[in-house]
Amino acid sequence: MKKEWVFEEIAVESYSGYKREETPRSFTHQTRTFEILEILDRWYEGRINPTGLLHNYFKVKTREGDIFFLRYTPRFQTWTLRRQIWILRIADN
Repeated sequence: MKKEWVFEEIAVESYSGYKREETPRSFTHQTRTFEILEILDRWYEGRINPTGLLHNYFKVKTREGDIFFLRYTPRFQTWTLRRQIWILRIADN
């Protein structure tokens, strides 16, 4: 088995300061809404290649104590949830 990261589109309520979609406040995943208690980390990806996509990442802690990784893509104005899944690979005979 191998772990792979998948990104699932989610709905996010966010605070918009001087930048659009500056910080997430809550999000909905599979009909369940999670209130974000704390942003544990934040980083950016994609500035090296000017034609590539810019992504804003957030490591968040919910009120229930769960940790999630959220990604915002400004070009498409979309939020996604990053999670790991296990992939079972069957060897070819």
